[in-house]
Amino acid sequence: MKNLFRFSFFVLALIVSALPAFAQTPTPTPPVDDTGAVKTFEVRLPVTVLGKKKALVSGLNRGDFEVFEDGIKQDVTFFTDEKTNPPVFVGVLMDTSPSTAGKMDFSKRAAKDFLYTVVRLRKDKAAFMTFDHEVLLQQDFTDKLDLLDKAVDKVKKTGSQTSLYDSVWMFSDEKLRNVPGRRVIVIITDGEDTFSKATFRDAIDIAQRTETTIFGISTKAGFLGSVPGVEAGTVKDKGDKLMTELCEKTGGEAFFTGDMLELERAFKKISEELRSQYIITYRPANQNYDGKERKIEVRFTDKEKDDDYKIRTKTSYRAVRDSLK
Repeated sequence: MKNLFRFSFFVLALIVSALPAFAQTPTPTPPVDDTGAVKTFEVRLPVTVLGKKKALVSGLNRGDFEVFEDGIKQDVTFFTDEKTNPPVFVGVLMDTSPSTAGKMDFSKRAAKDFLYTVVRLRKDKAAFMTFDHEVLLQQDFTDKLDLLDKAVDKVKKTGSQTSLYDSVWMFSDEKLRNVPGRRVIVIITDGEDTFSKATFRDAIDIAQRTETTIFGISTKAGFLGSVPGVEAGTVKDKGDKLMTELCEKTGGEAFFTGDMLELERAFKKISEELRSQYIITYRPANQNYDGKERKIEVRFTDKEKDDDYKIRTKTSYRAVRDSLK
């Protein structure tokens, strides 16, 4: 009898100990609105198509693309091209950490040049933010270039650290989340993060969740001899590699330029790319907010195009409940 009691107690203990685990991982259910109706969510993909010598390709249509999530073909619900794309909302995030002191004027000129290149009056809007040990919004979204100009001009001094990831998190979460258009961040920096509470993965996650494309401009190589032996156009250190991954994971690109002419070409390339993007929206077949990372792949329906063209877009997102316009 004692042995039977001990065995029964052991089984009961196993069942009780397992209950918290079951409680922590309930079966995901689709979200519902206030009326009890099942809500659906969609994913929006800015898509860039490159031809030979990285020339931008326009003139494609909805039927040229198909979208796969975790290997399963998805239902495309909306498509726009360069003629019908929504406006661009772009944030320029400028590094003002100690290492930028000797090239502050250069960085400010770079920020201005980009803003003048990308903002189309009465359509697009831009904002300007700086980051060091603090993250400061210097100018909220506007299409008035004179206000942006003044905001850049008033930056006079550097801080003590580099809060790059915090700036990406704050701008994506607080400024881009609900804007009625395409969401873009351009980071002008010369190094890697040293101070953020947010991690590298946090920065990627919030950008993907808010459908934000990130472009990076490195001011490190070749400027004022700041890094001897580092040639323009090369990816050398950990910071460069992280910047490249941050951009690629969100569908953007990182540029490592060595002089003003190359920088202007990079700005022009970003501006032209934003003009020629395709926007593909799809409704995931799996509507559960399960918190898992889902892989995205955009393919050509005509496989022969694979030989001549290359598609660039974000490659994944995490299925978490979020609030976007």
